[in-house]
Amino acid sequence: MSEATELRRPVESGVMDPFPYMHPLLKKNYGQWKWHDRLRPGVLHHVAHDGDEVWTVRAGTQRQMDLHTIRKLCDIADEYAEGHMRFTTRSNAEFMVSSEAQVAPLIEKLQDEGFPVGGTGASVSMISHTQGWLHCDIPGTDASGVVKSLMDELYKEFIQEKMPNRVRITTSCCQINCGGQGDIAINVQYTKPPKIDHDLVGNVCERPAVIARCPVAAIRPAMVNGKPSLEIDEKKCVCCGACYPPCPPMQINGPESTKLAVWVGGKHSNARSKPTFHKLVVAGLPNNPPRWPEVTEVVTTILYAYKKNARHWERMGEWIERIGWPRFFELTELPFTKHHIDDWRGARRTLNTSTHVYF
Repeated sequence: MSEATELRRPVESGVMDPFPYMHPLLKKNYGQWKWHDRLRPGVLHHVAHDGDEVWTVRAGTQRQMDLHTIRKLCDIADEYAEGHMRFTTRSNAEFMVSSEAQVAPLIEKLQDEGFPVGGTGASVSMISHTQGWLHCDIPGTDASGVVKSLMDELYKEFIQEKMPNRVRITTSCCQINCGGQGDIAINVQYTKPPKIDHDLVGNVCERPAVIARCPVAAIRPAMVNGKPSLEIDEKKCVCCGACYPPCPPMQINGPESTKLAVWVGGKHSNARSKPTFHKLVVAGLPNNPPRWPEVTEVVTTILYAYKKNARHWERMGEWIERIGWPRFFELTELPFTKHHIDDWRGARRTLNTSTHVYF
């Protein structure tokens, strides 16, 4: 690289401008598409008002990719897809081509290299997840490991479109759930308040910041054995784990205190019905790496009960809304426990302080 070459400065204000990297036909017809269809699972076909056509091939990836995998995908794009590809929010790789003759060779190459083509229409799309043990500062489990275990079982539902509607599955490595709402969601469930190492708090933690992190004001300053520390009002604590990132001595994780829970019925879109929060259906599943068999069994049970009994185009939450929760538990043969009883009323007050939700 010559000294005169000016390096691109990092953009710190959000997503970078996509247009310089966009396929020429996508850029030319941006917002001008007349209609689209799917030729097969994983292949989208868009037609513009002026007659231009673009075929998009969607392939699944392992989500967290090393440099060699990214280079392999880029090489496939250069050789088979006119040099253009992009990643979706669920880490699918999408390749755009301008002629239908390029689609079959591209699919064959992707499958030969281990990237299954699918994830469109009424299928189980790639599972979105948080970072887990690799990056997150508050993980109770490895979200990407749960994804690997599930997708090994649900692979055939990714490459075919035989569900009543699309199924969005999410996993989250902590109870804060930045994995988002999903038709089926697997989230960490902390069952006990954090254990505090009082010898370390004063040297490691900025106590006012830790106190401010608690959403229910359950943490307060304290002196323990003559050292500045913190204490928890366990009657207030909701075991969310928010105090752990700014203060690792407030240990929230443990074999007995970190479990997994399965939720259903979440939806971001407003198609046919309004967006909804997902709701708890199974609690206290063991956090059992590396294959999480208990979680996989519950998720597949729910998924195939939905596939067998839901009407065409019903999302998971819409199906449950129609048949009712008692019938849902009957069809899935899941136990109804005390954990399903929602008797917490604090949200009516706390959500009214938000700019997003009002009652």
